[in-house]
Amino acid sequence: MRRLGAVLAAALALTMPHGIAHAQQQTLAVFTKSQGNPVARAIRIGAETAARAEKFAVLSFVPTSAESVAEQTSLAEEALRAKPAAVVFNPADVKALVPIVAKFIAAGVPVVNVNDRLAGGTVTAYVGSDDQAIARATARVLFKAMGGKGTVVILEGPPKAASSQARVRGFNEALKEFGEVKVLASQTANYARKPAATLMGNLIRKFPQIDGVLAGNDPMALGALDALAAAKRKALVVGINASREAAGLIKAGTMLASGDYNGFVEGCVAAQLAIRAVRKQTLPKQAILRTIVVDKSNAAPYESSLESRTCPSVEQAVDG
Repeated sequence: MRRLGAVLAAALALTMPHGIAHAQQQTLAVFTKSQGNPVARAIRIGAETAARAEKFAVLSFVPTSAESVAEQTSLAEEALRAKPAAVVFNPADVKALVPIVAKFIAAGVPVVNVNDRLAGGTVTAYVGSDDQAIARATARVLFKAMGGKGTVVILEGPPKAASSQARVRGFNEALKEFGEVKVLASQTANYARKPAATLMGNLIRKFPQIDGVLAGNDPMALGALDALAAAKRKALVVGINASREAAGLIKAGTMLASGDYNGFVEGCVAAQLAIRAVRKQTLPKQAILRTIVVDKSNAAPYESSLESRTCPSVEQAVDG
């Protein structure tokens, strides 16, 4: 078994490109659930960006094995001994990580839970996005572009994923508002581009006319576009993520729109609230990001790299 020291070194090494802050600075510990997950990476970059703007040192703790509960727990135990000023925590498992988060709180360390909501315990604040509202707003953009009528297919994420379930509910809520839009099929492509391309290819062969595609995330939207191009068919396609690649396609007119599920801004807001807690300032117990749909009119800023972006204020980013 890999020794804890090696695990910790690997986690801390991820922060080295940004530099290690001076000892006199207060430290924000940022825990994200994996290295490769694009939303987790965006949260990490957003939190680091916001913390550096407030002159906080940042230590990012990331399991070297994807979403490893054991590694994240070990890293948290090590960080707890150093007692950072505050913690931003994106859990690898919403149930299994509750006890270690409780230890930070018991030690008087503010913890802001971000993105995946912990299934118990008490934290200083929670920051997240409303998947259902994002999906509903994105579907409305598609249906309006279709003139309020026609046929669509839905590409769903993993059936057991809470985000996918919420997004499908959002799509269906919008469908109730547009009685002349008919759903031809609603099937899973597991949030992945290649399975989405395969599924969309099958749907293209089955249905001679598909006017719109509701994809539960951008990789599936890109897969749908791949299949449409291969079949020399056209349909209006929307996704969710507002990823850099999707933004480029939206700007070019290849893709219609994408709901802004923004890990970078979640990380920004989580860090800002954690720092407010350290400074004994008032902060909300919950912060849900505003619902934004990215289309041609506002796609340009989303083409920039996460590292080059600046954080909005909490008030700019959050509903209510």
